[in-house]
Amino acid sequence: MASGTINAGQRALWNGASGRNWVETQRVLDEMFAPFERLLIESLSGREGGALLDVGCGTGATTLAAARAGVSGWHCTGLDISAPMLALARERATQAGLDVTFLEADAQDCTFAPQSTDLIISRFGVMFFADPVAAFANLHRAARRDGQLRVIAWRSAADNPFMTAAERAVAPLLPQAPVRDPSGPGQFAFADASNVRSILERGGWSDVDIRPIDVECSIALADLDLYATRLGPIGLILPTLDPTLRVEVAEAARAAFAPFIQGEQVRLTAACWQIDARA
Repeated sequence: MASGTINAGQRALWNGASGRNWVETQRVLDEMFAPFERLLIESLSGREGGALLDVGCGTGATTLAAARAGVSGWHCTGLDISAPMLALARERATQAGLDVTFLEADAQDCTFAPQSTDLIISRFGVMFFADPVAAFANLHRAARRDGQLRVIAWRSAADNPFMTAAERAVAPLLPQAPVRDPSGPGQFAFADASNVRSILERGGWSDVDIRPIDVECSIALADLDLYATRLGPIGLILPTLDPTLRVEVAEAARAAFAPFIQGEQVRLTAACWQIDARA
């Protein structure tokens, strides 16, 4: 299995500060996104074994959950472009005593063995391809006949105010900061369901089903400071600021989440697509 550099920008991002920040906040993110594990793992139901590929597996939460839930005969492989995130994933697999493979490669241009995979899953890992049609065509080649795909992706930024609360709050303090490009790779790249359907169908997938899901998620209030200052655009820009501005931006970012605090929890509704398809 080999991988080139077609997605070099994302590779640099996730092997740099973004990847390190996710490693350092892994516990908080796993808590927040735990409800999605059930939605992905239920796709194993009724299957007697095979090969599972977790695309954009990050620090391994969904791959490990699949390995724990899978019946005898399943082997789970996690795929990601981030070396620091995969290092933690491998460490977690070893600690859990799970026979899981983690590979550093890009699903967009990775040379998969043809028709080698029965089930492909992803939790927020498929929105970052420079050429998503090529990526899903490559994954289709890796899937066995009648192989299944189930991925979770974000709907729009407007549907997910929690996810952009901090950057909107700090925008007046950082007028020169870059803004998200909705047409490029990124968190909300799959916001348009008709575009997602076109991507999958052009990539060779059949029986494409895209349904909106609203999933209740939460983190502990005690972890809000870590979340607000280490992730997303804020996590990347804070270290570059002078100390005074850094404090102002961090305080504004934390304050942006006040509407989401309920007691000792910070609660949000994650507005996503559940996307299913067949090879």
